[in-house]
Amino acid sequence: MLKVRGRAVSDEERARLEERFAIRTAEDVAREVGNMKGAIMKAGQMVSFIAEGLPPEAKAALATLQADVQPMAPSLAEGVVTAELGQPISKLFLDWDPVPVAAASIGQVHRAVMPDGRLVAVKVQYPGVDRAIRSDLDNAELLYGLFSLMALKSLDTKALVDELRARMGDELDYRIEARYQAEFADRYRGHPFIQVPDVVPERSARRVLTSDWVEGERWDGFLAAADEAARQRAGEVLFRFAQGSVHRYRVFNGDPHPGNYRFHPGGSVTFLDFGLVKRWKPDELEQLTPVLDPLLAHDVEGTVRTLVHAGFLAPDHGLDPELVWQYVSNPYAPYLQEEFTFTREWTSKALGRALDVSGPCAEVIKRLDMPPSFVILDRVVWGMAALLGRLEATGRWRGMLDEYRTGGPPVTELGEAEARWRSVGRAGVRAGRGR
Repeated sequence: MLKVRGRAVSDEERARLEERFAIRTAEDVAREVGNMKGAIMKAGQMVSFIAEGLPPEAKAALATLQADVQPMAPSLAEGVVTAELGQPISKLFLDWDPVPVAAASIGQVHRAVMPDGRLVAVKVQYPGVDRAIRSDLDNAELLYGLFSLMALKSLDTKALVDELRARMGDELDYRIEARYQAEFADRYRGHPFIQVPDVVPERSARRVLTSDWVEGERWDGFLAAADEAARQRAGEVLFRFAQGSVHRYRVFNGDPHPGNYRFHPGGSVTFLDFGLVKRWKPDELEQLTPVLDPLLAHDVEGTVRTLVHAGFLAPDHGLDPELVWQYVSNPYAPYLQEEFTFTREWTSKALGRALDVSGPCAEVIKRLDMPPSFVILDRVVWGMAALLGRLEATGRWRGMLDEYRTGGPPVTELGEAEARWRSVGRAGVRAGRGR
């Protein structure tokens, strides 16, 4: 039973809580975000997946960009909720825990109880953080210059930054996240191993997002306690959620972060945080995915032709096709064999090769561009590889990929369970149309 603490907090205890938290005013938020350079902090978090392939000094530098803002004092968080939803906390919730249970990059999560008794998670955005980060995002020329220093010389930095600005701007408006989360919750409702918590729309707004509360093991606890079978199943579930979203539903969560999952005893996984979502525009996916067909078939010349057509290479690139294939196939090694085991060592070495501007593929790196629409997908590819490496997941990844890309037959028990679920869902849709 939840311990009721919200309305039972005495004035003396509330004063102590206020003093415990580093951020007590909107000015504190502005200073804190300013210290972390707003959008630069968010950019650091978005590229944090590359840490596996970086030297220790670079990892330390990147870690400073991943630090979350310090928690807000209770009065500040409650003030945001009241301002956004138009009523005091006591009218909105039967109970409210003034101590946050989790921190996000631009907000924090409180546990609360709805008037009907439902336990919910309420994400509250730090006041002023949207203005601070939008100010950075509006300074496009500064971001172009910054990313040109960080990126490979061949990349169209302006297009890349504009794509990141769009995704990061969306993340500041919880109403956008609420729509995406509700869409994913409906899409995966009744799924045998994927769960997404429902949004509570009447308690959500631009800076407040309320969802059903989810119990479950967090990443570190799961990794420490799970046996081999549980880790293998979890890896396949994470992979199937990512690939199904990308190829089957054409809208996907671009944030494969360990904090966004809750693991359950029966082997299902709940997926959280839909602030960084990419929806394919018409023909975007069709432009990118044909590259995979010749790449996976080890068709060197065909791979180069499709890379030119998709905008990754200029027609007059003058590169050795074998070197091009060697470089672009690097992250897809798990799909070039029937079964593959991800490891942290493999991910680290593969990322090292991808970032080695003085290695054998240096000329390819120099001339290879990344279409803006590929930026977030590339993040998912490498981020998922890092997660699967930490799980040491073994699987028939090529067969699973084919299930989603080409409608191939299920190659695992989970694939068969999902196929049955989809079949029932389609039958239900047909029955509904026939009535």
